[in-house]
Amino acid sequence: MANNKQQNKRNTQNEKQRLINSSFKSSLKTALKNVETAVKSGEKEKAVEALNLAYKKLDKSVSKGIHHKNYANRQKSRLSDKVNTL
Repeated sequence: MANNKQQNKRNTQNEKQRLINSSFKSSLKTALKNVETAVKSGEKEKAVEALNLAYKKLDKSVSKGIHHKNYANRQKSRLSDKVNTL
């Protein structure tokens, strides 16, 4: 337990940001899964649309510092390869 105001405030801010980050990570995972399900079902238009959303979310996660840039690039490459097979 924190003994001063400054640390109490940091703990509150950290908890708030942790919840925001976890919510964003969850929405990112959903976007990635949407691309994969569209590819499995063979719907190219839907897959490309989902891929664009996934790209946007990956770029945003890097700019916010949630994920490393190599993680985002790896996911983009993996997903684009799957979509290009259609």
